[in-house]
Amino acid sequence: MGDTGRAPSPFRQEPTSMPRLALYALVVCALAVTAAVVSFVQGSFLGIVWVLLAGLSSNMAWYYIRRAKASGAAEG
Repeated sequence: MGDTGRAPSPFRQEPTSMPRLALYALVVCALAVTAAVVSFVQGSFLGIVWVLLAGLSSNMAWYYIRRAKASGAAEG
């Protein structure tokens, strides 16, 4: 039952851990979004700076995640 007729693959893809810099960038992004919301609620336009910081850190996180996936694919 459940046999697909294919031989099992000798290569199993293990889940990769998130790079540390990407994790830090995501934390900074979440904190910047929180700070932006608080700033706008208080009526300060300083929140614009926090929104820009959130965008920058979000892009950094995506970059480090893609770089780690690319290096993992090149190794394996």
